Formats: sequence, structure tokens, C-alpha cells
Amino acid sequence: MKTYSAKPEDVEKKWFVIDADGLVLGRLASIIALRLRGKHKPMFTPHIDCGDNIIVINAEKVHLTGRKAENKTYYWHTGYPGGIKSRTAGALLSGNYAERVVQKAVERMISRNPLGRQQMRKLHVYKGTDHPHQAQNPEVLDVGAMNAKNKRRA
Repeated sequence: MKTYSAKPEDVEKKWFVIDADGLVLGRLASIIALRLRGKHKPMFTPHIDCGDNIIVINAEKVHLTGRKAENKTYYWHTGYPGGIKSRTAGALLSGNYAERVVQKAVERMISRNPLGRQQMRKLHVYKGTDHPHQAQNPEVLDVGAMNAKNKRRA
């Protein structure tokens, strides 16, 4: 018996577009992380980038369950003494850079090493409905139809 190990030139990378309108953030991020990593493919190899390219549109319309919009806090440091800053998830979603909520959720599910950074470069998140990747002919990935809990009912 020999274990199959994929080579980088053997990997076929597709493009998928996901409409995040009404989807639950954590469930969406876990599906995106799985696809970026390539774990959905039978030829998955842990040390090779086997994942697909993912385009997320309508990132500002993603839903947070419970009271996460008020209670979930994102921190960052300016680099100066006493320079810790914070912002809630609701403020980020209603601000100018709503796509960062989706990016951070996925980024924290991917490993923090050179391979993880290479996989994160294949994630493209946009606030609105249009994106500049029409030439790649992305397939539509309907995350809401995968499980009834993925879609939030208002």
C-alpha cells in the first residue's frame, strides 16, 4: 500500500462565488475555510495547497446569531503605548469595511503559517454584489441550501 500524495501541478483549482446575504457568519466561514484548504477533495494532501478560489459577495449582509453584534469585540493595537483599540462586530458590519468581519472569521479558522497565508490569498471578499472576477467563470456555491441552519430567517 502506498499513500497518495498530490503534487502542486496535479491540483485543479476552481473558482466559486458565494452570496453571503442572510447567511450565518460562523457557518459560512467554516465552509469557506474547508474549501480554501481543499479538504473537500479526495486528493487532499496536508502540506500542499489543494483548495479552490472563493469569491464572497454581499459580505455586509451576513448575520450574527444571538447578541454577537453588540458583544463580539475585535481588538487591534496601533503600536504606540496604550494604543489598544476595539470595535464591535455590529459597528464593523455597518462601517466602511464590512468585508473584514468575514475575512477575520475565515482567517482564524486557517492555520497561521506560510501555507495558511497562501490559502488566504485565494479568498476574495466584496461588500456589494459585483466583483472583478467574471473572467474566471466562477461557479455558484449555494451555502444556504447545504443546511437549513446556514440561512438566517428574519
